[in-house]
Order: sequence, then structure tokens, then C-alpha cells
Amino acid sequence: MAYRKPQRYFSFADLAVEKHADKNRALAVLKQLNLTIDWNPIKQLLDQCYHTGKQPDGGKAYPPLLLFKCLLLQKWFQIPSDPELESQINDRISFKSFLGLPLDQAAPDHSTFSRFRSRLSKQAMIKLNSALLAQLHQHGITVNEGVAIDARLVKSASKPISNDKLTELRDKNASPDGNLDKNGNPKKILPRS
Repeated sequence: MAYRKPQRYFSFADLAVEKHADKNRALAVLKQLNLTIDWNPIKQLLDQCYHTGKQPDGGKAYPPLLLFKCLLLQKWFQIPSDPELESQINDRISFKSFLGLPLDQAAPDHSTFSRFRSRLSKQAMIKLNSALLAQLHQHGITVNEGVAIDARLVKSASKPISNDKLTELRDKNASPDGNLDKNGNPKKILPRS
């Protein structure tokens, strides 16, 4: 295959960032997410449905997994355009780390994202998203989408509250002592179903 391989070496910038990486919450969250997801099934699906870069002639293409992960960042952080996605990847340490790009290597050009998106069929995107969501669900992870400065990845509850527990909470809230919060202000009462 004729895919570009990100240069994996430590530049001075990478070493400087690594020194304070434990203080960067976004970097830690995206690193943990990267380690939690098994990317091999996603990569196999991409190899089946994305044929660019497999020819021996022509320029080297970006690996489809890298481009797919770029689109995930765009979706999760609600980045409105491909040029803005390129800019955010070039600007954010956490994005570069998630993608496996060294700090001194530029993001793919914004037109690359558009071409990648157009070369994948709707059915392929559904399969890829389903495979990823199944893994996230298996690990109890939900992605709360937000703007680029406020996206959060949150461990979701493993099971919802039972009807018995919900009824117990409603009854407690309906009692004279149960409808006041710790400050003595009235609580909101849960509606009965």
C-alpha cells in the first residue's frame, strides 16, 4: 500500500509537551479514548471500503484511519468546516496526539477531508460508525459533543435507574422533608409517568 506514514520521532517540541502532559486534561482524555478503542476492526472496515492509496503508482495517500479519526474529532468537537478542522489539528496538542501526528508535522489539507468523505459510501460510514459506537457502548462511554473548547468524553452509567428506585425517589420527594434541598429551597418534583 502506498500510504504516508507519520514520522514517529520526538522533536524538541514533543519532549517539552510530554514534560507537562499530565496537566493537560484534553490530552489525557483523548489518549485514554485512543487506548480504549480497538482500532483494528475500524481499520479493517476502512481497508474494505476505501481504495485510495492502494495503487503502487501516484503520490502517497494519508492512511484512511487517520482521516476517519480527523472526521471523528470534527464531529465530537462540532468543528464547522474542513478548513477549520485543519486549523484545529495544527493548533491542538491533544488532536495531534489522538491522530498520532508529531507536533511539527502539518495536518492533512482541508480538501483531503472532503475527498475522503466523498469516497466513502453512506453504507460504509454507517458500518464504521456502528462499529465505533458498539465499542464505546461496550466500555460504557458516551461522547458529549460540544464546541472545540468544551467537548467532554464521559463514562456513562452502566445501567439506568430501576422503576422501583424511581418510585421510591418520587415518594421521598413528595414528603414534607423530601421536597427541600440542603439549603431549604424547594426541589423540583419528578413527574409521574
